[in-house]
Amino acid sequence: MKIGLTCYPSVGGSGVLATALGEELARRGHEVHFISYERPFRLSEAAERVSFHPVVINDYGLFKYPDYTLPLSVKMAEVSRSHALDVLHVHYAVPHATAAVLARSMLPPGRQPRIVTTLHGTDTTLLGCDAGYAPAIRYGLAQSDAVTTVSGFLRDETRRLLGVERPIDVIYNFFAPRAPRRSRDETRRELGLAPGENLVLHTSNLRPLKRIDLLLQTVARLRLHGSFRLLLLAGGDWQPFEQEARRLGVANRVIVRREISEVEEYFQAADLALFTSESESFCLGILEAMFFGCPSVAMAVGGIPEVVENGVSGRLVPFGNVDAAARALEELSADPARRKAMGRAAKHRAEQRFSADVIVPAYEALYRRVCGGSA
Repeated sequence: MKIGLTCYPSVGGSGVLATALGEELARRGHEVHFISYERPFRLSEAAERVSFHPVVINDYGLFKYPDYTLPLSVKMAEVSRSHALDVLHVHYAVPHATAAVLARSMLPPGRQPRIVTTLHGTDTTLLGCDAGYAPAIRYGLAQSDAVTTVSGFLRDETRRLLGVERPIDVIYNFFAPRAPRRSRDETRRELGLAPGENLVLHTSNLRPLKRIDLLLQTVARLRLHGSFRLLLLAGGDWQPFEQEARRLGVANRVIVRREISEVEEYFQAADLALFTSESESFCLGILEAMFFGCPSVAMAVGGIPEVVENGVSGRLVPFGNVDAAARALEELSADPARRKAMGRAAKHRAEQRFSADVIVPAYEALYRRVCGGSA
């Protein structure tokens, strides 16, 4: 099949998932075309059967704000026409689904690709409550040939907040880890860790929903056996949080690495992962850690309980309870045998339920379904 993929190319779960999906589809023989304003940050330059088509955004003086939706729709129509795309698979409803609907209307009957829209969270839980966006989101979803969400939680929230009654497929996120370029010991030396020092990892785009304030408060309460460091793989600006880290007395324990495209070597170097979000549709960072046998302590919000089996493959605590999160980290740090067993269970769960071999065929089946089995 010939598939167009549109996502936000910056650091974030939706872009990571879309990029991995495109590369996996290409490995399975499909022709994949990424359409966005920048090349997705994790997209390999050497990927076969994968093309990138940049959207040029013109800043005309006539417009107070530069427009992205119209140039995106024109590029989608152009790529669909030139490459006879079967499917436009867009990640995030606005502006991507609305642009895809407009692009399809520019093409003649018989040359119009099917539209699949995948919701990742914010387009439902935040923009879905905004009167300036909700009608456009509902329209884009109604005009899509199929709609998917990355968790059952997000499916239910989409129906509740947007009043969507159409069928919604739940297709979970997946992760296809690459072989780390460095060993665990080499990576830990690069990070400046002492032998036996605990490494707690957090990865996110540092948006307000990620609640970095609670993350730092949890770290400030930690009384681990031996010293520890917090590694932040940050997709956003860490500077706004530096003052709070200093106030809590943990600034010297924080290591920040920004815009990391190959995360595998850092996950294999970590002992535990920590997530304190107030809302998560899935939390891809937890899944990435699971594949490397690194159990997570997380707040039980949104779709996270669908990813982590509490007490078996990780530890979940009530939202906002930083004391409980700190205790969970301390208990796992003090009991290496239990931590390793939990890590093995996490890895097994990830491979059995959230691997590319499980998830990508579900997308392929969806594409065949919306194309009527003809593609």
